[in-house]
Amino acid sequence: MLERIKTTSGLVLIVSNIIPIYGVFYQSWDAFWIVLLYWSENLIIGFYNVLRMIFVKASTPAENVSKLFMIPFFIVHYGGFCAGHGFFIMMMFKRDPGNLFEDISAPGFFVFIEMLISVVRKILEILPDNMLLAFFTLFLSHGFSFVYNFIIKGEYMNVKAKDLMSQPYIRIGVLHIAIIAGAFPVMYFGSPVYLLVVLILIKIIIDLYLHNKEHKKFQKEISVKGQSAGRRKTWQRTLNLKEQTHILLQKTLWSL
Repeated sequence: MLERIKTTSGLVLIVSNIIPIYGVFYQSWDAFWIVLLYWSENLIIGFYNVLRMIFVKASTPAENVSKLFMIPFFIVHYGGFCAGHGFFIMMMFKRDPGNLFEDISAPGFFVFIEMLISVVRKILEILPDNMLLAFFTLFLSHGFSFVYNFIIKGEYMNVKAKDLMSQPYIRIGVLHIAIIAGAFPVMYFGSPVYLLVVLILIKIIIDLYLHNKEHKKFQKEISVKGQSAGRRKTWQRTLNLKEQTHILLQKTLWSL
């Protein structure tokens, strides 16, 4: 566990997730606001995943062309997923969402984007101003991970855009099943502070585990590719040395 925490992006993740504890103690946040904050983090994850799909290194021109389809498809599909998730959270905590989807008129698949906009607009109407700091802290945390892990450490060279399409769903699925399951007993007991803190700590531990598992996989692929390239260079130098030795031997024999 300590080894996981010592990673730079892991430390940033922990610090950004401690902000909700402040909200629990000093801003009277209950389970609804904590779960809603973690729902808003889904939007942040989706935003940076789109950036990853844009910056990922394509090995062929066809892969670059395929991004023109995959990125809009991801935005529409993920947007619909987040809209449904947000609506479910409001219903779960008995917060009247009103007629969120009554006036939706977007054509085709764009209806999912309009659904998401309606959910976000409704949440912004009831969201306390003091939660914006927590949201932007999470935004900066994911931004740091994007720059540090994906760009600087070279993950963009070892992943395909098609693999990134499903990646957020896996992380969100595991994380939010645990969060929502933990929120039920918290609500049942009236959102006591100690249970809210436990819920936040559970989220941090699971999030840290999934974060490190994801980046460890990418870094391992980079290491394997680097080792393969190193072996190829060593083999090439060996062949060159043998060739030079053979030429030198021939010259020596001819001089005799």
